[in-house]
Amino acid sequence: MRFSVLFFFSLYVSLVVSWDPSVVKLGRPGYHDVHSGREYAKDFSNDWTVEVDGGDEVAQLVALQLGYEYGGPIQGFPNMYAFHAYERKQRRTPNQHIHTLHQDRRIRWAEQLFTKNRVKRYPFPHSDDTLHRVKRIDNFTRDTEKSKDVRYLQRQHRLFNDELWEYEWYLQDTRTDPYLPRLDLNVLPVYALGYNGQGVRVSILDDGVEHNHTDLHENYDPEISWDCNEGDSDPFPRYDEKNSNSHGTRCAGEIAMTANNGKCGVGVAWGAKVGGVRMLDGRITDRIEGEAIGYAWDKVDIYSASWGPNDDGKTVEGPGRLAVEAFRRGVDKGRGGKGSIYVWANGNGGSHDDNCNCDGYSSSIYTISIGSASQQGLFPWYGEICASTLATAYSSGAYKDQKIATTDTNDSCTLGHTGTSAAAPLAAGIIALALHANPNLTWRDVQHLIVWTSEYAPLSENPGWQINGIGLRFDLRFGFGLLNAEALVTAALNWTTVPEKQTCRIDASLAKEKEFMSSGETVDIAINVRDCAVNYIEHVELVTTVQYTRRGALEIYLVSPQGTKIQLLSARSRDTSTAGLVNWPLTSVATWGEQSRGLWNVIIQDTTNESNAGKIGPIELVIHGTVEMPAHMKNSPRHKYDSYEKQEQFYYLDSGGPYNENAALFIPEQHSTQEVAFNNMDTVILDEMEKELLRNHHSKYYASSVEV
Repeated sequence: MRFSVLFFFSLYVSLVVSWDPSVVKLGRPGYHDVHSGREYAKDFSNDWTVEVDGGDEVAQLVALQLGYEYGGPIQGFPNMYAFHAYERKQRRTPNQHIHTLHQDRRIRWAEQLFTKNRVKRYPFPHSDDTLHRVKRIDNFTRDTEKSKDVRYLQRQHRLFNDELWEYEWYLQDTRTDPYLPRLDLNVLPVYALGYNGQGVRVSILDDGVEHNHTDLHENYDPEISWDCNEGDSDPFPRYDEKNSNSHGTRCAGEIAMTANNGKCGVGVAWGAKVGGVRMLDGRITDRIEGEAIGYAWDKVDIYSASWGPNDDGKTVEGPGRLAVEAFRRGVDKGRGGKGSIYVWANGNGGSHDDNCNCDGYSSSIYTISIGSASQQGLFPWYGEICASTLATAYSSGAYKDQKIATTDTNDSCTLGHTGTSAAAPLAAGIIALALHANPNLTWRDVQHLIVWTSEYAPLSENPGWQINGIGLRFDLRFGFGLLNAEALVTAALNWTTVPEKQTCRIDASLAKEKEFMSSGETVDIAINVRDCAVNYIEHVELVTTVQYTRRGALEIYLVSPQGTKIQLLSARSRDTSTAGLVNWPLTSVATWGEQSRGLWNVIIQDTTNESNAGKIGPIELVIHGTVEMPAHMKNSPRHKYDSYEKQEQFYYLDSGGPYNENAALFIPEQHSTQEVAFNNMDTVILDEMEKELLRNHHSKYYASSVEV
């Protein structure tokens, strides 16, 4: 039964007044008023970021006159300054500060700093399952007879003398039977061509890098390194008993471990230079993130980040004002105008029903969002689905699957790096190989190359793949497929720069009867695109405002003029927020290469039987792409067209049942969890915990036999 318009109006008013209007006065249009992390913030400081025109002297004068301590300019951001509110017995409230700063015409923008919750993208443990302590055997890896045979063969044709090379299954073809599908990222042919990442500089945004590590120090680049937490040039990690700051060192090793030195393993781009920006071991604010994302933008080629907002299935958060500006400056001015390349892990919240389109870092058009596949080519239990994932790299999966070999703190090595945290650096390393082969690639060239060369075949046994309007295969879990280093680098060698990017913005016109919805209802919104200059689509953003009593009940789909239907937002059972979505960009790459003109359809629904209700709008469709057809679309067939058309009936990890091509994408079962202070957990315990939990999880899904 429909609610009355009067009820909806009162609901609308109650939802609006629950938001904090004090920030809106100074904030620019966008999602920052609600989705910047302020909704979850508990720790506000007496520090403010203030934009003042006129230079340092004017900023100092403004601070003095308004009763603030002047903290100096913010590194990397012109006209941005740090103000500190003096501690007084009668301190002004945040709203009074806002009013004071807003009244001064010399101030263009100001924001109080608050601590953001950031998690390193290891998989979440299932806290409701029993944890068993087990002895470590062979550095986290229990060898099967088959894997022993494989390593025996590798020793006979050893390319590198590094102690863990034979465990780097994702960099070499370990098949004993040539008729089995490949299970590696196909990098060895790239080394044979003479490309190892030489001349490419990669920055690891994380908790520090142990740059004196035997397997890292030769490739360490101090010029692109910085410690945002301590404000100095040394990003060396802080040691503690829990080994909680090993994450950055592990990610750095995946990319740039030195080859043939007998220590640990071989980095994907073992000729590249790697630097570290320490920013996760301390208080994290928008100022810290902006400084990190933009540090050495004129020198860094690739930034690799394996962290983000909480993957708890109830957070919707994106980068703040300074972080967004750092991204934009990077792609506009970085690498001499060709654009910095940002590689981002897309999240580990699968067990919490999370959707990576609720993470504004990995879903940004400026970042390359990377998901994970297990050693068996399956979707891992921690994986998140979303329409913004561009491609996939290997990482950990089931209990018996091998993990990722890399460097660890205390000059040690590990075979236990996991999650999308491990997948993203592998992608960054492959991109470094491509930049070695062709340094002229722009940031958008790299995205096109990934779309055009990633492989469907190694992941084809996962149900749910769809084909878009120009024949590209796409999956919400894997993007356009598994990265193929040889295909990507080979294509890069003869690449023609893609045409200049164009952007169209189209406001949706909502009829009054479609402005309101409640549980059990579906609202269809038609957007007719007539005059858009984009003929070949890259990213599509649906900038969405929906005020709703339970945000997690919402599902949102987008249908292109060529019939591609993509889920932009899945239901999230743990998200009980009443804040809704406010100017939130839901991003999709699934319609890549399609035409923009024609009728687009937005479908918003709540399939629950709850008593939810709310108001829709405004909604804006933003289409990015080119007027002219990119040269690679004219001159060459796409690599992933193949004969993998046969779909077998198999009980997959992510489906829980036989494949049905007409069924909606399965959303993994909800698990009861508790909040986990993950960054403070002992990584020794985490490794053991993951073993036992994965064993329990996968026993629910794996069938002992397959009948075709």
